[in-house]
Amino acid sequence: MGLALVLLAGLAGPCLAQKAKPEGSKAQESKAQETKSKDAKPDDKAEAAGLTRDAVNAAAFSGGDPKGAGKKARAKDDDKPDPLTVKVQVLLDRARFSPGAIDGRDGENLQGALSAFAVAQGLPEAKSLTPELFDKLQATSADPVAAEYTITEDDVKGPYVEKIPPKLEEQADLKAMDYTNPREMLAERFHMSRDLLSALNPGKALDTAGTVITVAAVPAMERGKVKDLPKSPRVSRIEVDKASRDVRAFDKSGKLLAYYPASIGSEEKPAPDGSAKVKGVAFEPSYTYNPKYKFAGVKSKSKFSIHPGPNNPVGVVWIDLSIPSYGIHGTPEPEKVGKTESHGCIRLTNWDARDLALHVERGATVAFKAE
Repeated sequence: MGLALVLLAGLAGPCLAQKAKPEGSKAQESKAQETKSKDAKPDDKAEAAGLTRDAVNAAAFSGGDPKGAGKKARAKDDDKPDPLTVKVQVLLDRARFSPGAIDGRDGENLQGALSAFAVAQGLPEAKSLTPELFDKLQATSADPVAAEYTITEDDVKGPYVEKIPPKLEEQADLKAMDYTNPREMLAERFHMSRDLLSALNPGKALDTAGTVITVAAVPAMERGKVKDLPKSPRVSRIEVDKASRDVRAFDKSGKLLAYYPASIGSEEKPAPDGSAKVKGVAFEPSYTYNPKYKFAGVKSKSKFSIHPGPNNPVGVVWIDLSIPSYGIHGTPEPEKVGKTESHGCIRLTNWDARDLALHVERGATVAFKAE
């Protein structure tokens, strides 16, 4: 697949991972949140709410009316990361029923993952936690759901970029679309929202080697190209549901292997109908803008390319489809997957897109379910 991958890496079509944000917003938000994490004290919100590693690992559900895990918060103060919800999200993630970014909060991504997992386990469809569903989740793994991680010198070293410009033309000037700081990198490595990483580690210096932090105990997202693909279990068919905003991966026997929340198309550029085939996979793709796409806010009249990196408009992987310029890809904004639109393509979190890319067969069918 060598030459094909090189070509695919520059063919990330008209998809954008997100609509442009106001000037400097991502850099300012990242820097502000980094400072907030450092300035927090151990006795602040997180510990007051019982959000500790021990609390997450010990969280249990026996029925009743849970605050999180598929139940909408009933009060404004309840909209905080909840230990039980974190546990449920980690268990779903490890079972390959992705809740998107693990954030300790209820929402459509979590409800969709719970429902898909319940059906796969032979239980009635359920968008909120039940004792039977919780038992099935716990039976998938006896390992802790929250673990310690020691920040390394390499984690601190990066490389990092100072900021990600909001305009595509300005992004083309960067040598790489890297993370902006260790907090952003660590959150994505462990499938977490940045807010949850900070909430679990109040007062911890996330930019200092030797700092011991609490993270979600999930397979850490790796980077770079991979050989000898696809890995087992192999994905032979992908189903893209435009109504429920999710992607499901099946083996050749029809068994559901994985579930991922997704951003799928937009009113401006809806996702296609019918079916397609997977042509190939490109890890660490570049993004090429063609002026025929006519994206709002892009003034360039000539083609330009944006270098690879996790903050590239199509993230860390591009799964090329037989429909010209369409693909399944990652994103620089994992917290927004399933909640915002995409420019026609199918957008997953970087770790979910990479997981799918590792297992999908070339020639796999991609079926688009109508809304």
